[in-house]
Amino acid sequence: MTELFSDDDARARDAADPLSTFRGEFHIPRHESAEMAYFCGNSLGLQPKGVRAMVEEVLDKWAREAVEGHFLEPAPWMPYHALVREPLAQVVGALPSEVVAMNTLTVNLHLMLVSFYRPTRERPAILLEAGAFPSDRHALESQVRFHGFDPATDLIELEPDEPEGTVSMAAIERAIGEHGHRLALILWPGVQYRTGQAFDLAAIVRLGHAAGAVVGFDLAHAVGNLPLRLHDAGADFAVWCHYKYMNSGPGAVAGCFVHERHANTERPRFAGWWGHRQDTRFRMGPRFEPTPGAEGWQLSNPPILGLAPLRASLELFTRAGMEPLRQRSLRLTGYLEALIRERLSDTLQIVTPREPERRGAQLSLRVAGGRERGRALFEHLAAHGVLGDWREPDVIRISPAPLYNTHADILRFARCVAEWRRDQNH
Repeated sequence: MTELFSDDDARARDAADPLSTFRGEFHIPRHESAEMAYFCGNSLGLQPKGVRAMVEEVLDKWAREAVEGHFLEPAPWMPYHALVREPLAQVVGALPSEVVAMNTLTVNLHLMLVSFYRPTRERPAILLEAGAFPSDRHALESQVRFHGFDPATDLIELEPDEPEGTVSMAAIERAIGEHGHRLALILWPGVQYRTGQAFDLAAIVRLGHAAGAVVGFDLAHAVGNLPLRLHDAGADFAVWCHYKYMNSGPGAVAGCFVHERHANTERPRFAGWWGHRQDTRFRMGPRFEPTPGAEGWQLSNPPILGLAPLRASLELFTRAGMEPLRQRSLRLTGYLEALIRERLSDTLQIVTPREPERRGAQLSLRVAGGRERGRALFEHLAAHGVLGDWREPDVIRISPAPLYNTHADILRFARCVAEWRRDQNH
């Protein structure tokens, strides 16, 4: 074994990493008698140990105080969503008034499209990436049809132009230049879910706005993964979930960003009581007066039990800081790449861009020999307690989450692949 593949090297890297202690803040699933090497934070993040206390606090308050729990300290339910406002704004690089935790991702996307996709006969089109996550495509296609336009001509899907199925900024610029006169909206991912490619949000906003289009982002795979600067980037809106890198549980309450320039917008929206101004909400008047900022898009009172895990997770992000987490992520993902290129390049093809600034925690991998061999390796890994994530047609996603994964986890993955390859060759 080379030094790079040694236990001593992996342990030394972890010992020298100041954020490695955060692993102890999470419940790590077990496989047989050992902890699992878990690389599915881009699908469902692990449970922070602080979640149980946060949820039990709500349950105890409900049992003890019933309806009065809305008003009594600590953590009354009426302003409960405000407890996550500032730490969430720090994670996504926004003003506190620009973010809100509410609903689920696709619900929030539809709510944003109601306000920000305002097609006309001259500008009916939406630009998105080919192979977008199906939920996004379904939402966009349904909105185009709802407004009486044809997805065949007005849903413009930009095909990859790079060898591994990724999209260059030059291709995005060309597409906006070609279709800009027809674009009502650009919806783009912060990180593309299958390839793991990260995008320059500010550059896309500049290009889109120069063409006269509204620009929004799906940040499901970017929030909690990359340092984001949504306010400075100038995005009109963004939506995301909190069950991936934000570790807030299956089906967690999602998030939404609306730039402050739209804080008092008169754009149409689907209104609900909880989006009404707080100072007049309980006068129960018939006229809707939206709360300025992102909170004005709320519909109903928030699920307190659903927000409690997000509180626990955000406490960890506040303590760690997104920039230090990004630096740890670069070390972990760079180590994974180095192991693959040194010993496994005849077995694994890295789809994700090599440049660190064009990727987050995820490396998407194709197995030499096609889909059947890819599935065989994926199942071998899972059988040995190394859990990645499969995405059709032929991609294994390995995502070292900087809050809880270690260099030792990554070395275990690499060794498991090497063992499978050896067995296949005998």
